[in-house]
Amino acid sequence: MGVYSKPVLFAVLSAAVILVGTVVTVFIPMLMPSTQPVSDYVKPYTAVELEGRDLYIREGCNNCHTQTVRPLRTEVLRYGEYSKPEEFAYDRPFLWGSRRTGPDLNRVGGKYPDSWHYKHMQSPQGMFEKSNMPPYGWLAEARLDTRYTRKKISILGYGYSPDEVSAQIEAYKAKVTDAAYESKQSRDEVTPEELRGELTEMDAIIAYMQKLGRDVKNLEAER
Repeated sequence: MGVYSKPVLFAVLSAAVILVGTVVTVFIPMLMPSTQPVSDYVKPYTAVELEGRDLYIREGCNNCHTQTVRPLRTEVLRYGEYSKPEEFAYDRPFLWGSRRTGPDLNRVGGKYPDSWHYKHMQSPQGMFEKSNMPPYGWLAEARLDTRYTRKKISILGYGYSPDEVSAQIEAYKAKVTDAAYESKQSRDEVTPEELRGELTEMDAIIAYMQKLGRDVKNLEAER
């Protein structure tokens, strides 16, 4: 009598074969360098950019905006160079998707100045009359919480030391609070006076959006 006449043994052997096949075809490739490409041009998020990304997820921005340009002519013409795997080496989690209630944002970095983003976050309809995006002006009224930033950076393995994380936060704070900041007027218009000398959640989410796609744009510019 063969194994087919022994249901318990057959079930155990079948489960073992399926388990081995799953490990070989799914989990092992996940750990291979070829499935996790990296590029010297793609840098980890800075401390403020990472906090902005968390806010972006918290507010559900990825429910309406994708962050992957597919290699289709129509999308490349509208959004820019199609997405590359190495761009997402530091993304936990990925924010891909296919629903485009709003435009894809994977190439939005550097497309508009910070001043544009402050005005757009305050009043989307003030920039695009038919926009169905809700206003996020209240983000400028919330001080950015950086208590757990160092721990996040450490867990994600970005390679920044605690001192570097602190320096990144202070550097961005100095930038947006400087009297010579090119977007000072727009920032002051949406930020309460008592918070103009601090980092706000709106500052962080704008820092994140200005990061999107810029590394790849720099790579393309050097080719």
